[in-house]
Amino acid sequence: MQTFVASSVKQFCPRQQQPLKLVVMGDSIIYGFGDPEGGGWVERLRRQWMLPDTPGHVIYNLGVRGDGVKQVHQRFEHEFRSRGELRNRLPDAIIFSVGVNDSARLGRPDGRNFTDFDSFQTQLGSLLDQAQRLCPVLFVGMAPVDETKMPFMDCLYYNHADQHRYKEATRLACLKRQIPYLDIFEIWKSRGADWWSKQILKDGLHPNVSGYKALLQEVITWESINNLETLSLAAA
Repeated sequence: MQTFVASSVKQFCPRQQQPLKLVVMGDSIIYGFGDPEGGGWVERLRRQWMLPDTPGHVIYNLGVRGDGVKQVHQRFEHEFRSRGELRNRLPDAIIFSVGVNDSARLGRPDGRNFTDFDSFQTQLGSLLDQAQRLCPVLFVGMAPVDETKMPFMDCLYYNHADQHRYKEATRLACLKRQIPYLDIFEIWKSRGADWWSKQILKDGLHPNVSGYKALLQEVITWESINNLETLSLAAA
């Protein structure tokens, strides 16, 4: 009788989505600095998924201000394994967003990069390889800075040429590993300076409230994010 009931429920009840547990790791833009209204795009997405009639996916925001790829790599596995529901299991997916701090020039416009380009490529590759051994990985790219507002904190010089170099290395590393990459830099630049410059704080580096709203729209309309629903149904 128990076998009949179980099989009948499985046959006639619709499959329910199981909430996913996602980890998002990166720098201050993952942390949400500059968005006192909504806490950044990750927090805005977390709140959206808390509404009724949504899958109720769980997001752990592991953004740290000032982090580059080396710092994210160092804290990667230890940090998410200590988070509540993930303590005894792996996340269903990891989203990375890092690299803009690595591209910064130190002290002057032609100073050395915060992270040497070759070292950046090596550390990034190691991070992605390690993450892929655990679960599916996605990558959200960096937004363009406002070069006219540099230096940041009187010592860091960000520019589009370096941003492009580091983000292209990231895009190609993701392509090689078949990791979905959302190219925010090119998407925003394609809309023109009159548009994207209005999405950046006066510090020239972080998105403002409008910028984080725009980032959220890019993420939630990204096919690769929506494809996570397939993982959710597969777990049902």
